[in-house]
Amino acid sequence: MGRLITYKYLKPMSFDFGITSKKRSKKIFIPFSKIIFLLIFSFILNSCTEPYALQTNTYEEALVVEATITNELKKQEITLTKTVRLEETEIQIEKGAEVYITDNSGMIYNFEEEDGRYISTTEFQVIPDVTYRLSITTKDGRSFESTSEKLPTINPMQNVTATVETKDSLRGVSIRVNTYDPTNSSKYYRYEYEETYKIIAPKWVASKATFNGPELVLVPNDKDIITCYSTKKNTTILLNSTVAFNEDRANYVIRFISDQNYIISHRYSILVKQYIENLAAYNYYKTLKKISESGSILSPTQPGILLGNISPTNGSNDKIVGYFDVTSVSTERIYFNYADLFPFEPLPPYYTDCKEFCYAPYPFNPEPCTHDGNYALDLDLDKITYYVGSGAPGTFIFWVNAPCGDCTTFSSNIKPPFWVD
Repeated sequence: MGRLITYKYLKPMSFDFGITSKKRSKKIFIPFSKIIFLLIFSFILNSCTEPYALQTNTYEEALVVEATITNELKKQEITLTKTVRLEETEIQIEKGAEVYITDNSGMIYNFEEEDGRYISTTEFQVIPDVTYRLSITTKDGRSFESTSEKLPTINPMQNVTATVETKDSLRGVSIRVNTYDPTNSSKYYRYEYEETYKIIAPKWVASKATFNGPELVLVPNDKDIITCYSTKKNTTILLNSTVAFNEDRANYVIRFISDQNYIISHRYSILVKQYIENLAAYNYYKTLKKISESGSILSPTQPGILLGNISPTNGSNDKIVGYFDVTSVSTERIYFNYADLFPFEPLPPYYTDCKEFCYAPYPFNPEPCTHDGNYALDLDLDKITYYVGSGAPGTFIFWVNAPCGDCTTFSSNIKPPFWVD
């Protein structure tokens, strides 16, 4: 049992508010079907003076296809979902479909449904001078087929760099992708990234405040809540073209991070993927990006069904949205520490306020305890954490917001398998 603090304040009756204290991080990204949703139903009415709950008067369901196969030897993945109505928010997975890819040599690559995706039953990679065609038959009998596509130029990126730069008067780190194709045949590039960063709780202390019956006591604190790791993927379409230049050389800023962003406070890593696209695929993604980023339904650019290279068979009018993308890909991961780029500079501010405070009214405490609220309830709800110091013995008990002393309230303390310190 920890040391007893002589403070007579009964803990209120315990209720289950459905809030847990260990919230693990989740990878956050915008599904392709949500982007399509914006294409079909863009409804941000910025100029309206009164809110209006839009509803769908007419609705035609469309199949949404995410299908990118590459020259990586792996089990390839395809995602099938459905468009949704304006008033709906949940993604609808297309289940029970028959999905396969054929090439011009007669090879068939079958896909099986697994956890909301369709995964190839065997590992394979696309190779030059072979054409590939995607076929889909849904559970209710709708049938779709893509055009025949082949692998564009294979041109791995040269490197990924992180440098200190100033952009629009903002100082920070530019993550650049450098690529050069001496054959001048790549031309069209698409990028994705996944960033992972270390988080260290700045106000962790060795003693943790908790209740033992009605009494507030201090017990040894867990050390596994000091360090966490969060991972996020990019949520926008990133494109670059070298058509306007004399040589096929790219120096593309894939990510800019302010030097005041807490995600680079300690150690940061980014995994970059570069795809080489053909002109048709590039134009598809360029149009998708343009329409999905339009800010209002009153915009001159009106969204609608974006035609790709997949069509219904047998002349039916079934709707489908998406693109069967056959592409070459290269990947690179880099790491850097804040101190590497900003030596002897103070760390960026933590993502939330970590100023210490105490509660008022507090039966035996005068000023400066002016924080409103009920500390017992806040402690029960994991909104606050930890005894972090005191004035004269028994005078003040100080608290901080829970994430300041426990990073697992918003992230994960499990180190990723790829992480290198």
